Amino acid sequence: MLSEEDKKAILAEAAAREQKRAAIPDALKAVQRRAGWVSDEGVREVAEILDMTPEEVDEVATFYSAIFRRPVGRHVIFLCDSVSCWICGYNPLREHLRAALGINLGQTTPDGRFTLLPTACLGVCEQAPAMIVDEDVHGDLTPAKLGPILARYP
Repeated sequence: MLSEEDKKAILAEAAAREQKRAAIPDALKAVQRRAGWVSDEGVREVAEILDMTPEEVDEVATFYSAIFRRPVGRHVIFLCDSVSCWICGYNPLREHLRAALGINLGQTTPDGRFTLLPTACLGVCEQAPAMIVDEDVHGDLTPAKLGPILARYP
């Protein structure tokens, strides 16, 4: 799954850290870049490279919301459900996205285009309500702004 170049980079990262465990997030990101998500096989591969158990790697993988342990759509939407976003209009946004995409939180559209996930905080409270699509932050959202934003992601 990982290239020799990826493996060398992971080993170099681990060597630069006091604890090998600190290299796990970057190693998992490398797997995810290749496959779109981190399968059990990917966890085992990272564990082997870092000389750890798959359970140790999986503990880290399941901690981070941006490490996907099951397949996701081509584009992942993280909809912020922090207090600031709730106050500023989270509920209408969530309902609009659910209706527009035909899915609930935690699901992927049948065409594999979008996965809709809640997230506790995006750190952009001054732009509430907000969401991230892939790595793009979208703030000061209203239901009317969602259609044009989603259209940017084929």
